[in-house]
Amino acid sequence: MPGLRNIGYKLLAVVIALFLWVVARGTASVERGFDIPVVLEGLADDLVVVDRGADVVNVRVLGTRAALRNFDPQRLEYEIDVSTSKPGQAAFEVDLTRFDLPRGARVVSRSPSRIELVFERRITKTLRVRPDVDGAPAEGFRVKDVDVDPPRVRITGARSEVLRLSEVATETIDVAGARGPIEREVRVSPGPGHVWADAPRVVKVRVDVQADPVEPPPAPAQPAQPAQPERRDDRRRG
Repeated sequence: MPGLRNIGYKLLAVVIALFLWVVARGTASVERGFDIPVVLEGLADDLVVVDRGADVVNVRVLGTRAALRNFDPQRLEYEIDVSTSKPGQAAFEVDLTRFDLPRGARVVSRSPSRIELVFERRITKTLRVRPDVDGAPAEGFRVKDVDVDPPRVRITGARSEVLRLSEVATETIDVAGARGPIEREVRVSPGPGHVWADAPRVVKVRVDVQADPVEPPPAPAQPAQPAQPERRDDRRRG
């Protein structure tokens, strides 16, 4: 029947149009942004990175939807060779050709265009450990003594930051409500910055909590003695 034949042609036309739309959509170019982490390779043992302009490189990638669909940015890293670096500032241009992209995709921009790093000499120093004790023992008790083993540790880091330190604190030991000695193994904490504990990283702190000695009650006050009248000798001596 002519009517059924026309319906068949119309359905075929819809299928062909849908197919062409899918093909066109798959080949059309789109642009997307990705953050690629920066990784430093070959850092010398006697250097510390104290400042870096960026931790990631944001790249804008232009390509077909099919190409970007197969692109996994989680596998990408932007490596910078710093094996020849010396103390001071250094800048490294971001090279677009080093990004491994699927066929049909290309990088059209990146930010930043270069990575700036600041290097500093790394040194080691031995410092006294200061136990960080917080809180008040139970009523009637007091902290008599605090002992740290070992009393000194070795720290390592950027030269300028290490030289500013005279001691290193521990993690906080809470003695609130304590009624007896407390012993903890805690980490030493040089604080924020580019300094870290080298050896040992954990110390043993013993807080000696004892009961306050009971003081004897004060002795009762003695009653005041009445003053004796002054005695006079009125007898005349012959």
